[in-house]
Amino acid sequence: MDFKTRSTNHITILDLSGRFDSYGSPAISTWLDENTKSSIKILVNLADVSFIDSSALAVLIKGLKRSRQQQGDLVLCSMQAPVRVIFELTRLDKAFNIYPSEAEALAALQ
Repeated sequence: MDFKTRSTNHITILDLSGRFDSYGSPAISTWLDENTKSSIKILVNLADVSFIDSSALAVLIKGLKRSRQQQGDLVLCSMQAPVRVIFELTRLDKAFNIYPSEAEALAALQ
């Protein structure tokens, strides 16, 4: 699992790639803990994530909860079909705002 960050218009974008599983979850959890301390908008781009497991879902849920507690938001975008299916099966597609593209997610966060 690799990740990089960038920002635009007060929105922090977290680009993830590879398998988002128990191996990569601690690093993402730490990053989200640090970046949700203040009111901030976070966009997690999952375009290059080919697999996601329950530990990764837990990290994203925790990040969403912390972000909203700080009057911020955490949204997801650009899911590949296998990842999207996991969100639908777990009904997490109802908890998260998920956008088909990064451009649409950025527009929604503006």
